[in-house]
Amino acid sequence: MVSGATVQAQDSTTTYKKRVLESTEVDFLMSYYTQDGDNAAVTGGIGTEKLTDLTPTIVISMPLNDDDVLTVDAGISAYTSASSSNLDPFDASGASSNGGDDDDDDDFHDGGNRHAGEVSGSPWVASSGASASDVWGNVSISYAHNSDDRNSIWGAHASVSTEYDYSSLGLGGSFTKLFNEKNTEIGLLAQVYLDQWSPRYPTELDSYVEAGGNLSSGFFQGIPIWNEQGIATVPGEEDNWSPVDGFALISAKGRNTYSLSLSFSQILSKNAQISLFMDIVQQEGWLSNPMQRVYFKDRPNYYIGHPESIPIYTSKSNTEVFQLADDIERLPSTRFKTPIGLRFNYYINEMLTVRTYYRYYFDNWGMTAHTANFELPIKLSDRFTVYPTYRYYTQTAIDYFAPFEEHLSTDSYYTSDYDLSAFDANQYGLGIIYTDIFTKFHLWKLGLKSIDLRFSQYDRSTGLKASIISGGFKFIAD
Repeated sequence: MVSGATVQAQDSTTTYKKRVLESTEVDFLMSYYTQDGDNAAVTGGIGTEKLTDLTPTIVISMPLNDDDVLTVDAGISAYTSASSSNLDPFDASGASSNGGDDDDDDDFHDGGNRHAGEVSGSPWVASSGASASDVWGNVSISYAHNSDDRNSIWGAHASVSTEYDYSSLGLGGSFTKLFNEKNTEIGLLAQVYLDQWSPRYPTELDSYVEAGGNLSSGFFQGIPIWNEQGIATVPGEEDNWSPVDGFALISAKGRNTYSLSLSFSQILSKNAQISLFMDIVQQEGWLSNPMQRVYFKDRPNYYIGHPESIPIYTSKSNTEVFQLADDIERLPSTRFKTPIGLRFNYYINEMLTVRTYYRYYFDNWGMTAHTANFELPIKLSDRFTVYPTYRYYTQTAIDYFAPFEEHLSTDSYYTSDYDLSAFDANQYGLGIIYTDIFTKFHLWKLGLKSIDLRFSQYDRSTGLKASIISGGFKFIAD
């Protein structure tokens, strides 16, 4: 948002205001993200984490009058995920591609898509079920009103987002006050997100409930279940698989997030500016992910697939056997999170500026984290600026994390999601900005204002590696 000043006419009889936003601005944004690793949460902390994500977005900011601006932000995130596909690791034919239950009673029968002798799966091999890909969509609308003297800004926003197993409604309001000839700024932002799961479960657990625990019917009919010794079990006998506590579908499907953000910004000199911020976030409801399996070390293991691969189950060379889950991730129903941070920017000369950022985070699940970010914009000319970036991040594990088969079935809460583990991460990036000073290039009735392109490489100490290419094109309406 661009602020303007009040200008007094020579005869002091008329006051002219510069518009907050002179004309409509349109941003076309796009990013492509890819990652790979060996600690998929859907398969209990081991398995492929391959994922690609394409995210086109459009942002339109429109001046309603001299004081008010309306912004519409709409985008999608289209991803393919090898790990998520293994919600149903046995679906090599896409039998559940309609997005409904993954446990078709006919999947393994002669009249269905799969046969008993062909059933196999692996945490290291992507399946072709419904959860192999999805599209997340989001639309948000925000409104900002500026006072006549441009020292007060009130804002409100609303957003809606959805994907095949989750939806979210967001509402918020903000107030910003500028003092000291606009050298000092204080901001307050309050937000609430009311989310709802449409839960999808690992196929074997969902099917267990549907079959009433009968391993001779439904999904399991005619399908051998192997013990750790590679011996086929007999349905109904004690030596057979069952999830912990029999497994039950979740009943509380809501997740609410409430946040309050405070910010303070001060221009220290003509060359330096500092900003401080703090967020207070409270989450309530179902905070676990029902797609993510957990395995316990004090329970026997059972498998579907080819038993000769059981001894190499945790190796990437295993492509034909899958271990049946003990349970899904279980976490407390409340979480309190607090990040506190600062930004410091220093203008060295016309060519070089230093931008720094630090954040400390803690929550009541036992996680603490530190983030440090450095950006060094280098102005090569009036039109071109390059900016190398570096980001370092480190966190401790939450109290409820343990790797594959390290949890106990007597634990109250458990997860093997490595996003909640202890790790360090480094991210290196390089960006370039082109500014069309006079908006000479036009696309229809839009004049090009700037182009921003960036590449970043992310490396996590757990072995996860990711790359992202992003671009932004800003236009001004004639």
